[in-house]
Amino acid sequence: MCKAAKITIAEVEEIVDVGQIQPDDVHVPNIFVHRVVKGAKYEKRIEKLTIAKDKDTKHKATSPSALLRERIIRRAALEFTDGMYANLGIGIPMLASSYIPKGITVHLHSENGILGLGPLPVEAEVDPDLINAGKETVTVLAGASYFSSDDSFAMIRGGHIDLTMLGAMEVSQQGDLANWMIPGKVVKGMGGAMDLVSALDTKVVVTMEHTAKGGAPKIVETCSLPLTGRNCVDKIITEKGVFEVDVEDGLTLVELAEGVTIEDVINTTGCQFQISSELKPMGQIET
Repeated sequence: MCKAAKITIAEVEEIVDVGQIQPDDVHVPNIFVHRVVKGAKYEKRIEKLTIAKDKDTKHKATSPSALLRERIIRRAALEFTDGMYANLGIGIPMLASSYIPKGITVHLHSENGILGLGPLPVEAEVDPDLINAGKETVTVLAGASYFSSDDSFAMIRGGHIDLTMLGAMEVSQQGDLANWMIPGKVVKGMGGAMDLVSALDTKVVVTMEHTAKGGAPKIVETCSLPLTGRNCVDKIITEKGVFEVDVEDGLTLVELAEGVTIEDVINTTGCQFQISSELKPMGQIET
């Protein structure tokens, strides 16, 4: 951000003499810095403490809502392939990373400048300086790397990310996506979603509950909320099934969840869709 600013104010913990910072250790050259403020007291706060569950309870959802979410998560994990680079949104997409099958390598990317995200930390591993773009505490794997946001978005905009998985408030039958704000409610910003869903050759998978609170459809004919991207969604995964999205032909139901009828999907979907002649049971990753 400082590269585009007319005035940059750097808040620092310590001020040292010129030359004490070695050239290779300089992250922001002085040409971009106009003011320096040294604070009196600093505390590293964790905005979203996210830790791994106990191994014995990790895959034991009990409440009805948790069971539905787990169904979505376990289907979403089937989208991972060996060697792919993937960006996972907060919530259900990030939880799917706990189900990456053994024997395959998935390079997880975060917009704030991490490539090689690992599993959620146990309490002893929590580091306030190590967070993802959603400000959740994370770990990194051997071979991980850190870099600036401009490099991160060069990876995204250059089409180097194979898979983007994120949640949604609404998806239209042509693949329009609304997932960043509800008018009248305070939001911190869109984040990297707009770049992620418009990136060349990046597969966009939406994972979400089929309906909103109160039962209103989230898969609709036309989105009523502000759009994140147009014609960008390739696949929708809900607790009821899986839809493939085509800009010309619209939605096709290709997988149906256990215990769910086609009539139920029709009644809870806010637009027309086709049913695949090869409709199959909704897949679930082994646990």
